[in-house]
Amino acid sequence: MKAIQFEGVKVALKQDKTGYVLALSIHPDDVPMELLRDFVGARYGVAMVRIDGNEQPMDRQEQDGDKSIRVAGMLCRDPDFWKYLYADSQIMFENEKESTEWLRDYLNIQSRSELKTNVQAREMLEKLHKDIMIWKQKS
Repeated sequence: MKAIQFEGVKVALKQDKTGYVLALSIHPDDVPMELLRDFVGARYGVAMVRIDGNEQPMDRQEQDGDKSIRVAGMLCRDPDFWKYLYADSQIMFENEKESTEWLRDYLNIQSRSELKTNVQAREMLEKLHKDIMIWKQKS
């Protein structure tokens, strides 16, 4: 079995009654002849990897971890987060130090950098962040 390989750029994504339809733009020099010869409706097993600005495969887990690290830092500096925790009797004083210690305990991590590899802690942080956004809207 020979896999066909090419680089494509996502140009559209839409939904119809059968699922999602992904449209890729392929440079004319990169279109595999096998793809052109196959009939419309042919099925394919697809593996895709996003390419970063350095022409290297992008590590999405690392990207998610970086985002979580930023979110955790922003939360701990946010006076509304302090109020949220204080109102729920989670901290005794509304400040960054208390909220940072609480968040580390809650996520069971020693440092925010662990969010790069700890998927469970990232999921817990994401849920907490959503809960806080809902709380802010109600307040």
